[in-house]
Amino acid sequence: MRILLAEDEKPLARAVALILEKNHYSVDTVFDGEDALDWLEDGNYDAAVLDIMMPKMDGLTVLRRLREQGSSMPVLLLTAKSEIDDKVAGLDSGADDYLTKPFDSRELLARIRAMTRTSAPAPDTRIVFGNLSLDRATFELATPSGSYKLAGKEYQMMEMFLSNPRRILSQERFMEKIWGFDTEVDSSIVWVYISYLRKKLTALKADCYIKATRGAGYSLEENP
Repeated sequence: MRILLAEDEKPLARAVALILEKNHYSVDTVFDGEDALDWLEDGNYDAAVLDIMMPKMDGLTVLRRLREQGSSMPVLLLTAKSEIDDKVAGLDSGADDYLTKPFDSRELLARIRAMTRTSAPAPDTRIVFGNLSLDRATFELATPSGSYKLAGKEYQMMEMFLSNPRRILSQERFMEKIWGFDTEVDSSIVWVYISYLRKKLTALKADCYIKATRGAGYSLEENP
């Protein structure tokens, strides 16, 4: 299950993302409301966790924009506010649930499970592009010719490609989302994992490939 986390307190954002990832969620993290709305509009997310008090655009505005666009995605609001009026405002804006900081990680996970369990019946866990599919539940990358079970960074990178087909993703974006914005790992590691994935796509006889655009990044494209 793929979740967007929007939280401007970076230490808290890192902690929450780690909790979710350890519980088998795939997480993208942003730090302001404008990025949250952009990522939610462009991405393929199963749920969102939004802080209310964020720079550029607050969480309630992000939520209202989503609902105005017809999105029924489950949304959990996080905030330091605990007054009844604030909770009512959040729920009236279309939130599925509301959690006041500080909170226990067990309660956060329980609330996410509850709101995603009731949101939709057994969604397909696969992302598909051409004859290639990635199962988010099993981490299996497959075509009619075979399959590989991906682990760790390969899975995260392939999920980003398949969630954004034909879209150029920069090396910096891979570094931030997979290795973390404060990593000391050299950015050349992105090329190493691109090479691994290209070999797997060739072995699987995928009808798509990873294209490098000089000075811009990489994109998943159909074979010419």
